[in-house]
Amino acid sequence: MSALSRASDTTTCLSLRLPSSPLHSNLTNTVPLCSFKFHINHRCRHRHSLISPHLLKTPNPFPSMAHSNNPSSDTVDPTCAEIIVVRHGETVWNVDGRLQGHIDVELNEVGREQAAVVADRLSREFKVSAVYSSDLKRAFETAEKIAATCGIAEVIKDPDLRERHLGDLQGLVLQEAAKVSAVAYRAFKSHRTNQDIPGGGESLDKLYDRCTSSLERIAAKHTGERVVVVTHGGVIRELYQRACPNGKSGGRVLNTSINIFHISDGDRWTIKTWGDVSHLNETGYLKSGFGGDKTSG
Repeated sequence: MSALSRASDTTTCLSLRLPSSPLHSNLTNTVPLCSFKFHINHRCRHRHSLISPHLLKTPNPFPSMAHSNNPSSDTVDPTCAEIIVVRHGETVWNVDGRLQGHIDVELNEVGREQAAVVADRLSREFKVSAVYSSDLKRAFETAEKIAATCGIAEVIKDPDLRERHLGDLQGLVLQEAAKVSAVAYRAFKSHRTNQDIPGGGESLDKLYDRCTSSLERIAAKHTGERVVVVTHGGVIRELYQRACPNGKSGGRVLNTSINIFHISDGDRWTIKTWGDVSHLNETGYLKSGFGGDKTSG
């Protein structure tokens, strides 16, 4: 689905205030909540995108995952695919504020610990049918840990789940990028979603098209099942825009955060859980969440 062919109908959003906690102190205090009124927006999104109506009934519009003693945790609506999208664990470049893009950076020790903790949580709380991952090391290593802990024999790689290609900015520290590569930096910061980044970098529209198409392909193969997808901050932000097409941000996407999407009827997306990092109470985590916001990379 090309950027030009996307439907121009989008949803409006309400803002609900989340309860504050030390763990979420770096997250935005308000999170947009999709309603069902459609209007035209500069970023074309899809009509069949919404946040589950039951979320309107709770002060926190993105509830945490159910625990294993909840019978519903092992069942999935047979008409949809439940996709648990996880951001990869922390890397040294995350800590340094260095833009990774398609450069293949490994997890650091904190990242490996985060991967182990989120894997343990997923194995206890849900029965998973398959694990998919970006083919970049930081995501694939996280996915391998999840798969092994959940009893899945193989991680399925999908290059369409890669982070956004950042062209000439890849490998640069964000704070230095404007001086080192001014043209690419301006393109990166542009509000035009069709703006490519010099040096082979992608526009946000190109990233949106490839990663949302990937998730819909996965959903089509796993209707009535639950799968895990391990990917990157920039990708997850575009998936949020697909599910809640209101032009507003979903906030930071922290390392190993859990985000649950339901996809049904081929193209109807619902967010069930967003930005859940409660498992990181047990380990270290990167407070800045670098790479999980508009500086994603």
